[in-house]
Amino acid sequence: MLIHGVGADSSSWDEIAPSLAPRFRVLRLDLRGHGRSGPIEGACTLDDFVRDVLDVMDAAGATTADVVGFSLGGLIAQGVALSHPGRVDRLALISAVAGRTDEERAKVRARLEVLRNEGIEAIMAAAQERWFTPAFMRAHPEKVAYRMEQLKRNDPDSYKAAYTVFSTSDLGERLHAISHRTLIVTGEHDVGSNTRMARYMHDQIADSELQILPRLRHSVLAEAPEMISSRLLGFLARP
Repeated sequence: MLIHGVGADSSSWDEIAPSLAPRFRVLRLDLRGHGRSGPIEGACTLDDFVRDVLDVMDAAGATTADVVGFSLGGLIAQGVALSHPGRVDRLALISAVAGRTDEERAKVRARLEVLRNEGIEAIMAAAQERWFTPAFMRAHPEKVAYRMEQLKRNDPDSYKAAYTVFSTSDLGERLHAISHRTLIVTGEHDVGSNTRMARYMHDQIADSELQILPRLRHSVLAEAPEMISSRLLGFLARP
């Protein structure tokens, strides 16, 4: 079960899902307010996104799944594991967040205020800088442009609602209750889903392993799909 990040959709996994398909049945969804799913109307909570994942699993007849989440998807994956542990086999948290410090909470909520007051375009330049390394931006401008255009095309109210969930939710104090075998991956230079948070998750989840990806920033699915595929296969294929 592959869960994408805020402002993206299931296509985030296009370069990763094919490598998993020979060994696993792969499910991916467009969260509410994203991609081909309907817009978010009214209030939205982390539990709503958790329900989206479970509804897709139910529709697919999947009683349990290995749950893999990126960014907001990693936060949702934590929520699935905590509230419905029997539905999860193994857990993979990629560029995820937990245990934000006061300073980290202040920074992400400041971005939320800019988004609410000025709209998506006001946050795009800073987002691109946080997400991609300079080398990748030089080598693959078309891929960067595609992701930024995808961000820009989001329904404004839906994106604000989803980003509110991402910026105000934190399950860090509950992670010690996760007993699933867990893979935690983040980029060495990811300033939002940083290595401190990754180590915090690793310390809180007893049966976890931590992998820091050298030189990378946040958008590891786009920038290093082969590496992510390899790390996921190595983790999920072990008995």
